[in-house]
Amino acid sequence: MNSTQEWQSVTWFEVDEHQAGQRIDNFLFSRLKGVPKSRIYRLIREGQVRVNKKRIKAETKLAIGDQIRVAPIRYEQKDETAAPVSDKVAQSLLSRVVYEDEGLMVVNKPSGIAVHGGSGVAYGLIEGLRAATGKKYLELIHRIDRDTSGLVMISKKRSVLKTLQDMLREHKIKKTYAAVVKGVVSLDKQLIDAPLHRYELSNGERRVRVSKEGKDSKTQWNVAERFMHATLVYASPLSGRTHQIRVHGLSIGHPLVGDDKYGHETEYKGPKPRRLCLHAMRLDIPGYPPIEAPLPEDMQNIVAQLRAQKKD
Repeated sequence: MNSTQEWQSVTWFEVDEHQAGQRIDNFLFSRLKGVPKSRIYRLIREGQVRVNKKRIKAETKLAIGDQIRVAPIRYEQKDETAAPVSDKVAQSLLSRVVYEDEGLMVVNKPSGIAVHGGSGVAYGLIEGLRAATGKKYLELIHRIDRDTSGLVMISKKRSVLKTLQDMLREHKIKKTYAAVVKGVVSLDKQLIDAPLHRYELSNGERRVRVSKEGKDSKTQWNVAERFMHATLVYASPLSGRTHQIRVHGLSIGHPLVGDDKYGHETEYKGPKPRRLCLHAMRLDIPGYPPIEAPLPEDMQNIVAQLRAQKKD
């Protein structure tokens, strides 16, 4: 059954104790299987998703007993058969767990896999881990882009989900990313302070730009190593905006190497990567030991080639 048939009438959901505290967009991503994320965001914006008969925003948090109404969803979609998660893929993802206790799992996600299924993606990281562990309750605490590699926090308990999402909202968790950016960054350290506004292209794809109408956004950049044509930067977002590091880099003239959405037209004479050179390398969470994931092999190779250019 394709999504047009499955969701062509009004759909109702009731929030239980396991789902309370989730954002409405994340809730719908996991339940409206096959519906593109861009379509879900549009439904929310247009008031076609109501919670207790009221209009809501994508970031609205749910409470036990909330009644969610989703208007009929009608759109054309290619006939796609969602493939089950293979044992090989599931076990491969399980082998990438770098930290685990009774309530928290942290996974070193490879580039190229989404954190969850949808928008034409049969399955993502969370579906793969549910298949690998057999656990019904595993929930994403936060998200990183499909093309970004690195650390993703996943809760195994409802209480941990709420606690860590509260910490994220209060900026108590420090996330550090490694990024290879175009050009030679002059300042060793800098705070990029530029408000970001999210908008949508005509095809429904989301983009972000610096705009005074946007939300307050800050990123700390520290130079780790300079090369002839690029710089290795450690970036810590002090706010959690979509594509924040990528757009902030573009805003100061240093877009990320391998970024096909922002700054791809900027000249770059270094080695060409196959993907976005952005890696979530470290998490500092109050009450937990520092959690780290080294640079993946493909980014290590890019850095090695850039060093060789520097010597030449």
